[in-house]
Amino acid sequence: MHKLRTTCLLAALWLGAMVLPGHGARADAFADLASPQLGAVTAAISTLAASDDPQAGAVLQALGERNLFAAPDGSVYIRHGENYIDARTGQPAASVPEGLKPIRLNNRIRTALAGAQAGRDLLAPQPATRLRAADALYARHDPAMLAVVEHALAVEKDAAVRTRLTEVRAATILGQPPAPDALQPRLDAVRALGAVGGAQARGILAGVAQSDAEAPAVRHEAQQAVSRIDWHLRAWGVAQNAFYGLSYGSVLLLAATGLAITFGVMGVINMAHGEMMMIGAYVTWMVQQAIRATIPALEPVAIVVAIPVAFLVCGALGIVIERGLIRFLYGRPLETLLATWGLSLILQQAVRSIFGPTNIAVQTPGWLSGSVAVGGMDITLNRLAILVFAGLVLGGLMLVLRRTSLGLQMRAVTQNRRMAALMGIRTPRVDALAFGLGAGLAGLAGVAVSQIDNVSPNLGQSYIIDSFMVVVFGGVGNLWGTLAAALALGMGGKVLEPTIGAVSAKIAILVLVILYIQRHPRGMFPVRGRGVES
Repeated sequence: MHKLRTTCLLAALWLGAMVLPGHGARADAFADLASPQLGAVTAAISTLAASDDPQAGAVLQALGERNLFAAPDGSVYIRHGENYIDARTGQPAASVPEGLKPIRLNNRIRTALAGAQAGRDLLAPQPATRLRAADALYARHDPAMLAVVEHALAVEKDAAVRTRLTEVRAATILGQPPAPDALQPRLDAVRALGAVGGAQARGILAGVAQSDAEAPAVRHEAQQAVSRIDWHLRAWGVAQNAFYGLSYGSVLLLAATGLAITFGVMGVINMAHGEMMMIGAYVTWMVQQAIRATIPALEPVAIVVAIPVAFLVCGALGIVIERGLIRFLYGRPLETLLATWGLSLILQQAVRSIFGPTNIAVQTPGWLSGSVAVGGMDITLNRLAILVFAGLVLGGLMLVLRRTSLGLQMRAVTQNRRMAALMGIRTPRVDALAFGLGAGLAGLAGVAVSQIDNVSPNLGQSYIIDSFMVVVFGGVGNLWGTLAAALALGMGGKVLEPTIGAVSAKIAILVLVILYIQRHPRGMFPVRGRGVES
């Protein structure tokens, strides 16, 4: 079957070469490779690629490897080590003329060679190879390859490859100069590319719409197709930015839930919360390095192992900070703010001294790499995983707060600390565990951030302000408010960025939050309770 396909396609290549412009000079295609005109060189490459000349493949391969030489008399030679063979005959050259020079190779010629190779790959028995070749030909849409594409389309059985070849044919037809007798094929090609959509199709159609040589009907059809594609691209662009906003919002959610716990229960403005995120990211890197050195087979799941390790390390560090520093400053918010700010500087410098000031590379596992195309959106797997992870962490935290005795005690302390103490709850213990829980959640945020951001001693500074804004905007101590605020601020910022720029978008979001807080000082979802109300 493959031999039959090959034979038929070679026949089509020959027939195609017969009708190609300049075919009459096919015998001179070898000499044209040495032409100083780049257009002549690329045309020669297309001619040879579409020909049945047995030497064509070897010549094009030699050109790509810089082993093709031309003499002043137009003869072309392929160099094999110290010897030369005649490019036209494939026979060893007894002698080579004086003045032999290598045929130049630049980006335009490399592109032409890639297109020629793609045309030959349409012969491959594997559908994946043929599909890649069709993609390459679509990007190039070389008119010289039309006969090759049409024959490949006639014999293709795979549905996906056939669909792509139909699009390639349409793009190739529009790549040809317009002719009076080709009105209907060009109209069909415009409609086909309009249905495909995408940036590449738009570029081709925009060229047709602006060409004075095109028939008015073709230009009108192309202009309408461009308008439709522009609308779809804008819609998908908004959806893409919304996804990025969801991803960023999920990171803010992970970072802000810890703050919502510590600020809501203890009233502590912890300026070192961002450094807990940074330590969580460094713990992820250390776990990866340890597994790589001891059990390399587990390296793909190192990120999963790092999740509980980062939570425990940061949680334990949080308890130590609360017991060693914070508990002496309760009731003094200004001193607490300054102390935690100083602590954040100490932690940054400590990490900088141990690991160095430069970024470290946390490896993304293969199962989190890549993306999935959904319509005109590109859904990256690592950001999608962070979105799911943030949801799982929030769900787990809800269960802890609503279904465990620790959660009950924390909610009691949040609503009325004095009354909770009178009921026998050991509020200092709750404070320490709440601070440890908040720090542990920040460590989880660090694990997530390590997959999408640079890991350095300054990592936490990039998120601490936005995290505080989320907590205040959503309502201090309310997790539903934290969720709503994180998603609103994340998506709002990303959707505004393409229109007014990143800095202006951040300023606009900040102004909107300030205006909202002026009218609703307790945020979107204020916590209810006697202590809070008082």
